[in-house]
Amino acid sequence: MELYTHRVILRPWLLSDAENLYQYAKNPNVGPVAGWPVHTSVENSREIIKTVFSENETYAVCLKTDHLAIGCVAITIGARSSLKLPDDEGEIGYWIGEPFWGQGLIPEACTELIRHGFEDLKLNRLWCGYFEGNEKSRRAQEKCGFVYHHTKKDMHWELMDDIRTEYVTVLERAAWQVCR
Repeated sequence: MELYTHRVILRPWLLSDAENLYQYAKNPNVGPVAGWPVHTSVENSREIIKTVFSENETYAVCLKTDHLAIGCVAITIGARSSLKLPDDEGEIGYWIGEPFWGQGLIPEACTELIRHGFEDLKLNRLWCGYFEGNEKSRRAQEKCGFVYHHTKKDMHWELMDDIRTEYVTVLERAAWQVCR
């Protein structure tokens, strides 16, 4: 499935995206603040595409102008999410390559993913989160209508094997319908 906005296409990841993925995911300013380690090689990125990015509802964010992957958005539904949600709720995650920061592309992509989650997947609630210090992610969530729900302090984050504080936000279907 592909989803479209004014400037981006959300499409499944392809193995041929590995070089582009590595170009952005090797940057230490991108992954660690989002909770995942930098990619170490094109082969490492290819393996991530095969394993992590092959999950349902995981999309490459691509500019319409060239269709090249520059980031990722995903909805993880139910118990598979890090929040262990009910089956009618999902957790949104995202990242974008540093050259594309500050252009509003992630809020644009997430707005379409939110629509998809509520309208097509019939979810009742969407969750999101950001780690302490990640103000760009906080602002993106606010632009998409997410509101603060709770804080998880001093949690062990397995992917980075460190201790973090996560701020969890939520968007209810009813609130989304009013704001559309």
